[in-house]
Amino acid sequence: MNSYTDPAIRITLLPRDTNPQGTIFGGIILSYIDMAGAIEAHRHTGIPRFVTVAMREVIFHKPVFVGDLVSFYTETVSVGTTSITIRVIVETERHGGTSRDRIRVTEAEVVYVAVDENRRKTEIKKGMRDEG
Repeated sequence: MNSYTDPAIRITLLPRDTNPQGTIFGGIILSYIDMAGAIEAHRHTGIPRFVTVAMREVIFHKPVFVGDLVSFYTETVSVGTTSITIRVIVETERHGGTSRDRIRVTEAEVVYVAVDENRRKTEIKKGMRDEG
């Protein structure tokens, strides 16, 4: 599925990000997933501060290699009174010869809670919440 066109983050990962097997360390990918999800939560609600409360079903489908162009695509799954759930799809562009392949490498759902300047839960405006 290559329907995503506007990534929240796009980056090329470096040799310093590799694990002993020579691929990009999963924790690096997780940190970018967290950032991309937070960007989407802010875009969707306009709220400046969120804290991560859960990463659900992170699936690493394929490894990421040094030099891959890695894109983190996001979509809002649901919005509650104080929380928002964001789906993050991670794809790489691998350059091989004359072709450029897009490969889904990781996906996850991340749950954030909106907080105020004192780090207390704050309500997400009614117009931004799921109707139902």
